[in-house]
Amino acid sequence: MKQYLVTASRMKHYDANTIEKIGIPALVLMERAALVTVEEIQRVCPVKQNKVLVVAGCGNNGGDGLAIGRLLMLQGYRVEIVMIGDRTKCSRETSVQMEILSKYGMSVKDAIENDEYDIVVDALFGIGLSREVTGIYAEAIAGINRINGFVCSVDIPSGVCADDGRILGCAVKADMTVTYGFYKLGQILYEAASYCGNVVCREMGINEHSFLGDVPHWYTLRDESGKTLLPARKAEGNKGTFGKVLVIAGSSHACGAAVLSARSAFRMGVGMVKTVTVTENRDVFLQAVPESMLLTYGETADRYEQEQFEASLQEAFSWADAILIGPGIGTGRWAHYLLEKCLSESVLPLLIDADGLNLLADEPKLQELAADVGRGGRTIVLTPHMGEFARLYGCSISQIKENLLQYPLELAERMHAVVVCKDARTVVTAPGAGEHYLNTTGNDGMATAGSGDVLAGMIAGLLARNMDGMEAAVCGVYLHGAAGDLAAQKVTKHSMMASDIVEQISRVIE
Repeated sequence: MKQYLVTASRMKHYDANTIEKIGIPALVLMERAALVTVEEIQRVCPVKQNKVLVVAGCGNNGGDGLAIGRLLMLQGYRVEIVMIGDRTKCSRETSVQMEILSKYGMSVKDAIENDEYDIVVDALFGIGLSREVTGIYAEAIAGINRINGFVCSVDIPSGVCADDGRILGCAVKADMTVTYGFYKLGQILYEAASYCGNVVCREMGINEHSFLGDVPHWYTLRDESGKTLLPARKAEGNKGTFGKVLVIAGSSHACGAAVLSARSAFRMGVGMVKTVTVTENRDVFLQAVPESMLLTYGETADRYEQEQFEASLQEAFSWADAILIGPGIGTGRWAHYLLEKCLSESVLPLLIDADGLNLLADEPKLQELAADVGRGGRTIVLTPHMGEFARLYGCSISQIKENLLQYPLELAERMHAVVVCKDARTVVTAPGAGEHYLNTTGNDGMATAGSGDVLAGMIAGLLARNMDGMEAAVCGVYLHGAAGDLAAQKVTKHSMMASDIVEQISRVIE
């Protein structure tokens, strides 16, 4: 399912649209937010005699917390409420919630007491926080984190920046975050993702009708099956119908890169794969992937042998539907030659990965050539990890991590290519794209040698099945992460290898 990801300002805009243009009063939205949050708390903590602490601020997030505390009290929970801050500065809706509490005979304290609680509701700050947390607010966050109870944050953990996931000095470590309307970008990005616990998004009146034509720029996919994402197969089709991938991968020191790329391309449903690799890999490769055709070259080939290979390569360009180049090819003379040929003598969709990206970073002329063919309308997909991206873009790894939502967009425009910026949260974007993808599948067990080769083969397979560049990249990244999640269940994150991911692709598709 497609899930939009929003910034704080955009969410506030949709909130205002809902109140002012659609006509749902703010207090109604607050009450509905409280209701769905109570439902989630009861689902996890159903014992109604549990002792609950609500820590509220003076803004509308605090008002949500006050309403949550009242509803839990009415359900039989033992509720204590603490408000941090100047009560004379409460928002209008929060002031109304305070009046309602007083009529129910519920008191509101000024500080967190040294007591034990089963449940803590964090409603100190909402998504609008943009400054460092200090003073009594930092003390309140520290107090929440000291309590050995189940912590539910309202909309976002207090202290987390909703736009980029920064920790603003300190933040609540939640077990669950109930967010409203849409996921916030900061909940998805690290390091904040580790503070949010299980993020549950609930509809409470702010939905896609609230866009009024202003659609968010970011989205993710959740709970999709491969069957819904992949192109339909024709019952009357043959092996040529379902796409042909030319994989240029592997050196005498890296045969595994060619094996993983070719196998994962097959797993995405292509009918045929031809792999171009060094002669030394021939026997090992054919044992590992007997389904693939093979074209080999000798790195010490004489002129006649090179001419023969070049003629075969031209035939392969005419035969294929998409090309993958880069995994394990090195950055020597032959690698440079092969990349230059792929760029200058083919019009097929081209995915450049690994050493192919390092060649682009090191060779300005190749980089210009790649940008030129992309500008001309050819589909180019670049799949850098953090280090490769930094070299290609011209920045440090720390800079790209700090600008994960901006730099990939800029590189896509510069290179006229689909960019898959790989990290714990992978970004997929394309030049002129109105929407950009942030992936949420996958796990840290996938940080293992060969994982990127698997992804490259998967996306190349989708390109060969006639998906456009952005669509193929998003689908490949999502399914790659989902296969990694299944692999973690089977072999654990600690023991996962790239081949385990390949073996789970068919399960993900089903």
